[in-house]
Amino acid sequence: MKNRLLFKTVSLLIVLAMLMLGLSMIQDVVKDRIRNRDYAVQSVVSSLAGSQTLIGPALVQNCTETTSNPNGKKIEYTTREFQRQLLPDSVSHNANAAMEERSRGLHLINAYVLHDQIQASFSNADQFSLPPSATGATKATVSCGKLYLSFALSDPRGIRSATVEANGKELNVESGTSLEYYSKGIQSEINPATLKKGEPLSISLKLQLLGTERLAFTPIGAENKVTLTADWPHPSFGGSFLPARREVTDNGFTANWEISSLATSASTAFTRQQGLCRSGYGDSETDYTVTSAARAAASGNGPCLETMNTEFVNPVNVYSLSDRATKYGLLFVILTFVAVGLFEVMKKLRVHPVQYLLVGSALCSFFLLLISLSEHLGFATAYVIAASSCVALLAFYATHILGSIKRGLPFAAAISALYGLLYVLLQLEQTALVVGSIALFAVLALVMICTRHVDWYAFGRGDNDAPAKAVADKELA
Repeated sequence: MKNRLLFKTVSLLIVLAMLMLGLSMIQDVVKDRIRNRDYAVQSVVSSLAGSQTLIGPALVQNCTETTSNPNGKKIEYTTREFQRQLLPDSVSHNANAAMEERSRGLHLINAYVLHDQIQASFSNADQFSLPPSATGATKATVSCGKLYLSFALSDPRGIRSATVEANGKELNVESGTSLEYYSKGIQSEINPATLKKGEPLSISLKLQLLGTERLAFTPIGAENKVTLTADWPHPSFGGSFLPARREVTDNGFTANWEISSLATSASTAFTRQQGLCRSGYGDSETDYTVTSAARAAASGNGPCLETMNTEFVNPVNVYSLSDRATKYGLLFVILTFVAVGLFEVMKKLRVHPVQYLLVGSALCSFFLLLISLSEHLGFATAYVIAASSCVALLAFYATHILGSIKRGLPFAAAISALYGLLYVLLQLEQTALVVGSIALFAVLALVMICTRHVDWYAFGRGDNDAPAKAVADKELA
């Protein structure tokens, strides 16, 4: 057939299209497993507690200003409600997170029990001993309600215990806060009469809190210090501020933050009751409902509440690695076809497009084996088993389609090298692109060197080639 090269090319393109469809279906399987994992996390969160964001403490008092306006023989009254707030001069957290793994089906979720000792100081707390002045109206009076120390949490279901002391005196702890948008948390009533002029108010809050996967602190004080220790060796620090000092060992980590109000707009955002900078106030449906103002702030249209985040991540995420592996699937198939094509051209063999399809199908099955086994055995073990199985199958099949074991073994070695390269690329994050680019260039150079003497016109006419079995029989004869 004079146009055999064109026919072969079109046939291989059709085969590649079929394999791309198969790889797409496998990617859908990976995404479905990721959704199952997310559902498992949400299932645990809905019955346990979600990620925790700690905001506060702050002094809060709701007030009402009433103004009398004479209108002929009648007197009309107008009221204005407002809230007095005082943020601390200094806040310090001495926190320890003890990790607890929770499971849902095949999936493990990182939960923690946080023991946090919080110290806060308010230098001007005595201002609450007197009601505020009216806003210029001659016939206005101001009345204020109870004074509360409010401490907001993203998911108060995780509270196991909480004690609050003010100047050494223990206070009663109530559920909820007096803050409109940060309404979840705890609060304690403080008698304004006990606040003496010129004396700071010292607050001590001991909190035992349950959460999952992420922990965040907000720097709303003038000076903010956080010391966090945990028995988890794989932290991921984020938010608006990284730790000033951190030490990570095989047994856990210690991290320290020191944030001044000069470096953050968190106090302004808190006073305006805006949302968190990343995704509003809270990360899941169990967290606070984000207001339109909070959404505007989070999108960059105003100050947002900055945080110091710590995520307790797993060092090997089998789903993200499997997802990355399937993205290399088409390249993997093409490189394998190049290897088969080299044998076909160099040894003057004839490999049918159906045989290419079977080889490609074996390669696609590797990715399906990888995701299914990694859920039970871990990624590295699953990768070795899946790769070894596919290499053994392809070595056996290549020995027959290429005509001899002398050709099957080098082909198997080439496939093994591809699997090794893929594993290296999956382990690399920052340098994966450069390593992959160099590898592709090396493959291209190898193909060009091996085929530099090939007469492609003769190959297109089908001269001097025969099925692999016939070549093998001729060699044996």
